[in-house]
Amino acid sequence: MDILSTSLLPDNLDPIPKNILFVIDVSGSMWGVKMKQTVEAMKTILDDLRAEDHFSVIDFNQNVRTWRNDLISATKTQVADAKKYIEKIQPSGGTNINEALLRAIFILNEANNLGLLDPNSVSLIILVSDGDPTVGELKLSKIQKNVKENIQDNISLFSLGMGFDVDYDFLKRLSNENRGIAQRIYGNQDTSSQLKKFYNQVSTPLLRNVQFNYPHTSVTDVTQNNFHNYFGGSEIVVAGKFDPAKLDQIESIITATSANTQLVLETLAQMDDLQDFLSKDKHADPDFTRKLWAYLTINQLLAERSLAPTAAAKRRITRSILQMSLDHHIVTPLTSLVIENEAGDERMLADAPPQDPSCCSGALYYGSKVAPDSIPSWVHPSPTPVISMLAQGAQVLESTPPPHVMRVENDPHFIIYLPKSQKNICFNIDSEPGKILNLVSDPESGIVINGQLVGAKKPNNGKLSTYFGKLGFYFQSEDVKIEISTETITLSGGSSTFALSWSDTAQVMNQRVQISVKKEKVVTITLDKEMSFSVLLHRVWKKHPINVDFLGIYIPPTNKFSPHAHGLIGQFMQEPKIHIFNERPGKDPEKPEASMEVKGQKLIVTRGLQKDYRRDLVFGTDVTCWFVHNSGKGFIDGHYKDYFVPQLYSFLKRP
Repeated sequence: MDILSTSLLPDNLDPIPKNILFVIDVSGSMWGVKMKQTVEAMKTILDDLRAEDHFSVIDFNQNVRTWRNDLISATKTQVADAKKYIEKIQPSGGTNINEALLRAIFILNEANNLGLLDPNSVSLIILVSDGDPTVGELKLSKIQKNVKENIQDNISLFSLGMGFDVDYDFLKRLSNENRGIAQRIYGNQDTSSQLKKFYNQVSTPLLRNVQFNYPHTSVTDVTQNNFHNYFGGSEIVVAGKFDPAKLDQIESIITATSANTQLVLETLAQMDDLQDFLSKDKHADPDFTRKLWAYLTINQLLAERSLAPTAAAKRRITRSILQMSLDHHIVTPLTSLVIENEAGDERMLADAPPQDPSCCSGALYYGSKVAPDSIPSWVHPSPTPVISMLAQGAQVLESTPPPHVMRVENDPHFIIYLPKSQKNICFNIDSEPGKILNLVSDPESGIVINGQLVGAKKPNNGKLSTYFGKLGFYFQSEDVKIEISTETITLSGGSSTFALSWSDTAQVMNQRVQISVKKEKVVTITLDKEMSFSVLLHRVWKKHPINVDFLGIYIPPTNKFSPHAHGLIGQFMQEPKIHIFNERPGKDPEKPEASMEVKGQKLIVTRGLQKDYRRDLVFGTDVTCWFVHNSGKGFIDGHYKDYFVPQLYSFLKRP
């Protein structure tokens, strides 16, 4: 049997009117930043409603309140009034999820039964909560049953679980069972932007009741082929099996309802077209469609497993998932990887460093919370070695850092390791928040690494410390940009943009660039399996009166850059000759002084200790280095201000 796939990505359609109820948890646990950012996001979301939309707002703690008891047209006046209502919310009390959802369902059901809703409209409930029920109905299975029994078939329920303590599995079951999806909103990031980003995914319904039909009986094992809604900016993909001995071409009939018409799309595809395309693209995986079918089917089974009515049914689905995982080399929450080398030795995936090419079986995200439909188009599958699967807990990637690197930590302190001299030379850059410093600029190889400074909350002993709050990597030949902040990791390639969270453990790659995220610790970027860069995340106590979260960057010395590489770090890829002599006591007895000759300059340097945080993220490891004063003057080419660049991906302009 061969594999077929069909995708639907329509545009230029008029949006379908929507009826939307926002159900917002305002219990005591939402007090503070969560509530403030939720209100901020809601104000932006309300402004995005169209005049033909209808809406209302429900807020709940132990009690349930409604801004309006029925759906209101989204006029400017009503939107302004709703914004005033949510601005006055003061979180307190318990959490009565059951009653809040039943109230929302009742409002939509009643409006529908009375004929008050446009028959072509789409009805949505968006639940925002950060906790388990503490008031009213507490049994989760009973809440699910109540919702399922009362909600009408034309309503979709979306759930947003805020923070790390929320019962996210419950929210997933609740949404999966009622034609919606659930998403976790991470508390260590900007809650407002996450809420708005999620809303944007469902804010523009374009089609209802989308169905993919394959009339020929030789088409079997089709993945989900009917969809309640299609939203602007998304894509629907269906895959199945067919017998090439019986079919030369595949007929598909897609039906859907748009804002003003019933759509019927008939297609007739030649079966050899896709294989011809894959065979001509050197970066394409010839087995791509088979992997795609398996991936979609496994995700569908995982959703069915979470809703299994009995333990026996759950075990049966689990066995199917495990068998498909073994057959198609796909990691799931129920499996892990064992890698077998040529000698027949086996090791768990956890023993494989991020740059090991054996870790990447196609465009998979190991241990990741990334939504399956978020995979950007520029991520291509890669070939795999001999891989076997084990049915047990998922493993994550670990790496052992190289012993000698060039690094930037703290204020920001540069530690330049010179391999020939086997010396560490340190200097500090004192600048202003917002300034962008060029670290590496190599126009010949098309690589740029820049860092943007962020300031401490206030001066300490009269000095405002600055740190790297954002780092930008640009690989020009790949047209890949990677922005790493203390909140997110954003990848851009061509017209695609894709975001990862520091709360994820994930891995993704395209032809030459591989990005690995280790949860709340480190991002490793590898180019051509030869050049590797590590970014460490430093979290501080949120209520610290002075310090802020910041990033450290580690770059191993390499000859892979061109001789024209420059930047505060890049210039030292071509190691300068140094001579350190006349070591003598300094003003501080624990910090000797010496003279250093470098680049025709004679400098006074001081020996001291700096920190390497790769093995110990909290306390670090002491590194001995010779410190160059005055922002590296004499050791770096020119003045440190010569390394300012205007944008995060700008090449350094040299005189």
